[in-house]
Amino acid sequence: MADELLGLLNNAIAREIGVSVQYMWQHVMALGMKSPEIKDIFEDIAIDEMKHAEKIAERLFYLGGTPTTKPTPIKVGGSLKEMIEANLKAENEAIEMYTKIIGLASEKGDSTTRLLFEEILTAEEEHKHTFTILLK
Repeated sequence: MADELLGLLNNAIAREIGVSVQYMWQHVMALGMKSPEIKDIFEDIAIDEMKHAEKIAERLFYLGGTPTTKPTPIKVGGSLKEMIEANLKAENEAIEMYTKIIGLASEKGDSTTRLLFEEILTAEEEHKHTFTILLK
């Protein structure tokens, strides 16, 4: 079971690295009349995601694992709408994964990992909310 938790933490790191690059490239590539404010949102969330990757990597290393350096696939998108839809999907996937990690950490009695992911889950839910509003 410990191996399962370490594997999930590495999956979370890969996801955080991937979306931080995805959102930062979207920040660079966003065009159109609505892009100035959206570019800033992409950049801010990209930075949040990189901080999450760092915190998760520190926890994984503490638990005896080796943090991955390979991101999940990056989906930059084309239009602003396609970018935001891809981001919303990524946030939904993160929420699902982090809920599973919280449950497993709780089951294993690892309150530190559980608390870390509860904190990160809150941020991911805020990101989901932001992207949902941008699609309206």
